[in-house]
Amino acid sequence: MSMSQIADHATHASSADAREAVLSWLADVRALEKPRLVWLSLFAGGLLTLIGIRFMIVPESAAFTFGVGVDQPGTELHHIIGVRDIWLGGLAVLFAILREWRALAAWFILAAGVCFYDAGIVFTTTAHAWAIAFHCGSGVFCALVGRGCLRTRKA
Repeated sequence: MSMSQIADHATHASSADAREAVLSWLADVRALEKPRLVWLSLFAGGLLTLIGIRFMIVPESAAFTFGVGVDQPGTELHHIIGVRDIWLGGLAVLFAILREWRALAAWFILAAGVCFYDAGIVFTTTAHAWAIAFHCGSGVFCALVGRGCLRTRKA
């Protein structure tokens, strides 16, 4: 039912019928939101896993791209970042497949904090604008998806 149909129905029906129509429309919107959140979660988890794999395979290139640890001797730090990203990405994918809304909400809200913290690290070390923008954009994305997961959990 579209909003215009709801408005038309509201003018010709009782307030209880109008309220029922609005609630039905909201339920339809929330039903559409769940698959979208699953796909966004799968995308985020998959992307983080790929970033982790990149840190494991080509650590210097990944470090330069994401603006972390470029002047560190060896690749130990890069492998730690890679393992962290693979593990956390896999966790997000698993939560999405299982539709664990509270776990996904917590994952994304905590991930937003990590993204902003990583942006601060990049700012104080390499100050690569694209890396700072990527981390800040990821933080905003995570905060919004986390909020959506919280709303879905309460629905």
